[in-house]
Amino acid sequence: MTSTLTEQIQQFYDASSNLWEQVWGEHMHHGYYGPDGKEKKNRRQAQIDMIEELLYWVATKEASSLWPPTSILDVGCGIGGSTLYLAEKFNTTVTGITLSPVQAKRAKERAESANLSQHTNFTVADALNMPFADESFDLLWSLESGEHMPNKMKFLQECYRVLKPGGTIIMATWCHRPLDGSDGQLTDDEWRHLADIYRVYALPYVISLPEYEAIAQNIGFQDICTADWSTAVAPFWDVVIESAFDPQVIINLLFSGWTTIQAALSLRLMSDGYERGLIKFGLLRGNK
Repeated sequence: MTSTLTEQIQQFYDASSNLWEQVWGEHMHHGYYGPDGKEKKNRRQAQIDMIEELLYWVATKEASSLWPPTSILDVGCGIGGSTLYLAEKFNTTVTGITLSPVQAKRAKERAESANLSQHTNFTVADALNMPFADESFDLLWSLESGEHMPNKMKFLQECYRVLKPGGTIIMATWCHRPLDGSDGQLTDDEWRHLADIYRVYALPYVISLPEYEAIAQNIGFQDICTADWSTAVAPFWDVVIESAFDPQVIINLLFSGWTTIQAALSLRLMSDGYERGLIKFGLLRGNK
C-alpha cells in the first residue's frame, strides 16, 4: 500500500473503532437480513448471522480435505469479532491482521477476556505483504477488507500464497455493479458517488464481482463460486443511520475526531448506493 493510504486507513480505524464497539459491539461488518433483506432481527444478531451464513454458503460447496479448517487467517480482523468467533466455533488457532494498532490492541484484550488468548494471534500487518510463510493456512477469511486494497490482484496473490494446497478463501467485499449488463459502463454521476464513498471510508477503489472472479481465475484458484448478497445486507445501513441518532452516540461521536464524524454524516452514501444498484456486496470462494 502507499504510505498515504495506509496511514489514512490506520487513522480511520484508530479513531472510529472505539465508538463502533460502544454502539455496535465487536463485529465491524454488514448484517444479514435474509435472502430478500426483509427479516427483522437484532442488529448484532444480524452480524453474527452474516458469519454463519457465509460459513454455510461455503460448506455446502466445500470438497477440500482441509475443511473444517484447523488454521485460519482473518485479513482485516478489526477488533477481533470474526477472529474470536471462528476460533471458538472451530476450536482452533486463528490469526488476525489489521493496519490499526488500536484495533490489534483491543482485539488482544478481548481475546484475553474471552479466554481465547491461546487460540488467537493479532498483529499489525499489510495484507499486500503478509508476514507469513507460504502455505501456512487452511482458510483465509476476508470479511469486508478487499475494498481497502489498492492492488486487488496483489491482494489475491498474497491470499493464494499463504494458503495451503487445498485451502479455501472466503471473501466478502464491497463492489460496484457489473459493467457487462444493460446499464453498461459507469456513468459520470456513478463515478462521483463512488468517489465520495472512497474519500469518506479511506478506499482506493472498488471493482465489480466479475472482475474479482477473473482475477482469482488468473491467479490459479479452483472451484470458484461467487454470489451477490446486496439485497440481503442492504438494510444494514438504514439500521446504522437509525442508531446514530441515539443521544449518547451523538455525544461520543463529537469526541471521536473529524474522520469519524465525517463518516457518520455520510452514511446515506452507502444506503443510496445500494438503493440505486451501484453498490454491491460480493462474495467469492475458491480453493488453492
